[in-house]
This record gives sequence, structure tokens and C-alpha cells, in this order.
Amino acid sequence: MRAWEVFLKVKQWSSEYESVDKYLGHFKRKTRSEGTKELACDLLMRFSKFAGKEPDELTRLSPAEVSKLVQSYVDSLADKGQSIRTVNVTLTFLRTFFTLNSFKGARQIDVERFFQPSRYRKRPEYIPTADEIYRMAYAAGSAKNKAMVLCLYTSGVKVPVYPEMKEMDQRACKGNIPYYSFFSREAVNAVRDYLDDRCKVFGSIENDEPLFASTSTNVPLEVRRSTPVKRNTLDLVVRRAARRGGITRWKEVHPHCLRKAFESALRNGGLDTKDQEFLMGHILPGVQDPYYDSSKTEDLRTKYSAARFFKTETTDKLEMVKAFARSLGIDKIEVKIQKLRELHSGLDEMEALGRIMRQELGINPIKTKMVKQRGPEEADDCENGN
Repeated sequence: MRAWEVFLKVKQWSSEYESVDKYLGHFKRKTRSEGTKELACDLLMRFSKFAGKEPDELTRLSPAEVSKLVQSYVDSLADKGQSIRTVNVTLTFLRTFFTLNSFKGARQIDVERFFQPSRYRKRPEYIPTADEIYRMAYAAGSAKNKAMVLCLYTSGVKVPVYPEMKEMDQRACKGNIPYYSFFSREAVNAVRDYLDDRCKVFGSIENDEPLFASTSTNVPLEVRRSTPVKRNTLDLVVRRAARRGGITRWKEVHPHCLRKAFESALRNGGLDTKDQEFLMGHILPGVQDPYYDSSKTEDLRTKYSAARFFKTETTDKLEMVKAFARSLGIDKIEVKIQKLRELHSGLDEMEALGRIMRQELGINPIKTKMVKQRGPEEADDCENGN
């Protein structure tokens, strides 16, 4: 059980504490979102520990006492360097808890919010270009990391989600609304190479295992294959790939930056605004969202293909040569290129591919002989028969 479930005596959508039970009932009626429940309860647990009181004890305090405690708590979060957004979200959830427990009207708590500019961002961001992301992918360090970078970028950090997924993760498929997304050709090829490697290590991949499983030694070996990659691990992979890919502001490249790059690719691909919004995973208002049901998947796939994630002519030529190499029976091309470039740091991808093809097909490099150009006097001697 999670810490907040134990501390707040929570079981599913109810609690032994009367005050917490009202709190949970509110979110059950409003959203029934597991993610919202987890956030709301975790914040309440942290505040209760700060106050040194159980939830029901907090509701028996006077409005003045509660106001003082809440103000002191959110001030302490700000002093510790928490973002203004985090502080204000915490305050909103605590207000909700006390309002649901009779702190309203004349008993309403009096706590000041922190000013948040409309364009506020605590963590600086750098949105990499398509070419920079391409370099990131090939500098990511492994077939798995490369696949993660390309999938993040070309799907917008979204993958197809269905209500049935709630059987495995209660936080999946928010609002029971399914949506669809796709991977680019480059991402699909990278995933295939990664899965080939994974099968060689584990022998098989079970249906209930995540696509990108954890390899952290902090996760017990017996559950490692069924544990998804953690958020902080993903953030580390992206930043490290950005650094190795030569991006000056690599520290400011985060997974969400690739989602914004995905949005730019959709916009530049000329997609309709509603199509863009749906592929981004946004819920469309009114009756617009049901329009994108399962019968429209192929139509969406066609529209998605209009987006050019890697626009350079060099990339297109490279992919054509790779396709030709595969047709000749050369497999694991991406992995072979990566290993060769690790051995020869100055080698670009096309040069590496050329070497691999020559080696696989048994073609020796063409040897050239330097011919010294004759000077004027030597040319005269030749004409005189000398």
C-alpha cells in the first residue's frame, strides 16, 4: 500500500476518517480519476504530518487556527524552492478539503495565494529542432534509449489508450475516453531493433509487460520486467542524449520538450486544428470528440503521415539506403551503425552504413593510386622521346 493510503486509512474511494471520506466522495463524483485521488491524498497527508494532527482533528480547529496552519505550510513550500504552481495547487486542494468539512461562509479559511504570472515557468525549457532530435536519437547510447527518444517525439508522449488498460493501471484512460496515436517510420524501426535485443536477453516478451521495462538495480529482479521505466530515468535518458547530440542547452531538454516538438511537426504538416488536438491527446469539447472513434483510425493514420518529423534531404537518402540494405538481407542496421560510430567518433551515419554494407557483402574498398603530375620540363622530355 502507498504511504497516503496507510496514513489516511484509505481503501479505494472511502476512508475510516469521516473528513477524508467526504474529500474522496467529492473527487469520486467529480472525476473518479485515480491520479487526482493520489495527488489529493498525498498533499493532505503531507499537510497533516506538518500540522502534527490527524485529518479529523484538523477539522475540529477554529478557522483562524486552520488559516494560520495552511498559510504557514504553503509558505514553507515556497521557502524550500517549490514552484509557484505547485504551491498554489497545494493550497487549492487544502481549501477543498476544509470547504467540504464545513469551513465555508463565515468559517471560510483566509489564506493568501502566491502571484503567478501568466507565462510563468520555473524550469527553463529548450525545444530541440528535428535535426537535433535526430542527433539525440543516434547518440542516446543504446537501442532502447534511441527507441524511447524517437517514440517520445513522434507520438507526443502519447500511445493508444483503451478503458481495458484500467485493469492494469487505474490511472490509465482518464475519463474512459480512448484515443489513438502513431509512431513514425524511424521510431518503428528503432522499436523493432530494441525488441530484438530484448528478446535475445529474456527469450520472450509477455503481453502484460510494458514496452520499455525498467533496468534499474533499485527494482527487484523478479519484478523488473513488469515495471515501467521511471519518470526520472526517462528524464535522464533525454538530457544525456541531448548532451551527446551536441545541444548546447542540453540541461533544459526534458521529455515534455519532445512533446512540444511533436506539436510543431503536426502544425507544420498542415493538419486540421482538431486533428492536431486529438493526436496530442486533448479532449475536444462537446460532440467533437466522439467523431474520432475506431472507424476513423485509418483516416487519422493518413493525416498523421503528412507530418514530416525529419525533414532533411540527407535523412531521406539515408533511410532509402537503409531500406536497400535490408532488402539485401542486412539486418540489425541501426545497432551496427551505432556500434561502429562508437568505435569511430568522427564517422557520420552514412559513412558507417557504407562500411557495414561493404563488409556484409564482401566488397573491398576501392584502392586509389596517387599519380604525380608532370612538370613542364618533364612534359618536354616526353615529347622528345626521352
